[in-house]
Amino acid sequence: MTESSATKLLNGDACHRTLHGKNASKNGYVKNHCLFQQSQKYRRAREKRQNATTNPSLYQKPFVESFEETPLLVAVLTYMGYGILTLFGYLRDFLRHWNIEKCHVAREREQQKDFVPLYQDFENFYTRNLYMRIRDNWNRPICSVPGAKMDVVERVTHNYNWTFEHTGTVVKDVINMGSYNYLGFAENTGACADAAVEVTHAYGAGVGSTRCEMGNLDVHEELELLIARFLGVESSMAFGMGFATNSMNIPALTGKGCLILSDELNHASLVLGARLSGSTIRVFKHNNMQSLEKLLRDAIVHGQPRTHRPWKKILIVVEGIYSMEGSIVRLPEIVALKKRYKAYLYLDEAHSIGALGPQGRGVVNYFGLDPKDVDIMMGTFTKSFGAAGGYIGGRKELIDYLRCHSHSAVYATSMSPPVAQQIITSMKIIMGEDGTSLGADRLRQLSENTNYFRRKLLDMGFIIYGNDDSPVVPLMLYMPAKIGAFGREMLKRNIGTVVVGFPATPIIESRARFCVSAAHTKEMLDTVKICSLVQRYYQLERHLML
Repeated sequence: MTESSATKLLNGDACHRTLHGKNASKNGYVKNHCLFQQSQKYRRAREKRQNATTNPSLYQKPFVESFEETPLLVAVLTYMGYGILTLFGYLRDFLRHWNIEKCHVAREREQQKDFVPLYQDFENFYTRNLYMRIRDNWNRPICSVPGAKMDVVERVTHNYNWTFEHTGTVVKDVINMGSYNYLGFAENTGACADAAVEVTHAYGAGVGSTRCEMGNLDVHEELELLIARFLGVESSMAFGMGFATNSMNIPALTGKGCLILSDELNHASLVLGARLSGSTIRVFKHNNMQSLEKLLRDAIVHGQPRTHRPWKKILIVVEGIYSMEGSIVRLPEIVALKKRYKAYLYLDEAHSIGALGPQGRGVVNYFGLDPKDVDIMMGTFTKSFGAAGGYIGGRKELIDYLRCHSHSAVYATSMSPPVAQQIITSMKIIMGEDGTSLGADRLRQLSENTNYFRRKLLDMGFIIYGNDDSPVVPLMLYMPAKIGAFGREMLKRNIGTVVVGFPATPIIESRARFCVSAAHTKEMLDTVKICSLVQRYYQLERHLML
């Protein structure tokens, strides 16, 4: 992609909110930080700070995010816990080496001892000795629709989580707090399911070809027109896989001589796409406008390394909602910066589309911005729409270019017809074009559930991360022993949740992640928070007994 064509394809209109009198200030990553002056009810003594440039004039409403610094004692105990686990890991590896303890891990055959190793044993040290202790908390098979409640297949292990056996028992009516079913469309009944069944009878389950060959159906054309209208952009393109939407389209937009400025918490698909592009990558601190502006200034002043020629393109890559932090991007400030420094903006709305904004149109709608302020709008259908795949939206010239140059468009099989119909039906419901108020009701219910659940967890004394309006609610656990204990004890109480630890999070910031849905009732959320509190006191009592 040449410099001139890139400028033509990605050049957007001016931002409708300009940056007036921007002053550097130390605010942002603070417990319950708010851009406006407000009383802060849940403010704690310890704060986790991040330098960020903020300008309240860019925001139409308060922007509140909660991040609390790990207490020193908890951090020390957490490091001690990992240290003890590491020591025992080395001891167990020693016993395995001398065949005192049976080793279940895959190894090179004896006949290949003189070969260059295909993989290094030490690289799997964490998997063998730490992850395996709590592996039963992940990959649990379910045998129902992942709605507000689900059925989980019971399994047991006789070799300390190396292998599992199904007992034949099904745990019924487990409250689902782990799926990204934000609007409750992941169901096998209702308008979406009926429409998908009808399309399956007409077209079958698969296409067996790419869009540019024999796989372009009228439902695909209808879907893309609907997406463009939903987003408020000139044109859009749908892809069969959300991960590939990022990893295969970023290389089509940037290349050698281009600069990508990536948020440090960006998803793996964005990181992979940036690396595959061959562009120079520089990382800025999460949601830190001072860090981003410094990189933009340096890029313009110094240009490319060695030659100091101007960069062909500067692309800022961010997400709408960060799924591990529950944080919302500071989009108004980023738009102002990208317009000031003539950069381009790539916005990944995988978690925010359908879940944020008065009309459910994502973080752009949430902040009241013009969609033209964002050069490349990306999102997935795997969350709020209860389907699969992803999309790219923007100017018509951009989408026409991607149809010919994106590997995901040219080489990948097109989206399954029933999946496309599921998206069309759910999107029309959100837009209110089905003749009912179901979409508006679900958006309102999701917002109410999110605020209620976050408020109650704070009232109970839990430390939670993220924005007040984010349906992703991380509850901090910190210590490694709590990761496995929390997940197991919650399942015993018929609650399915996701627990996350290192390396997916910083080593001292392990957490449980709740995903709130419009399908959840107040009684379900009350059950979850009460069980969380019971589990907390259970752990405290056991700790005191020890």
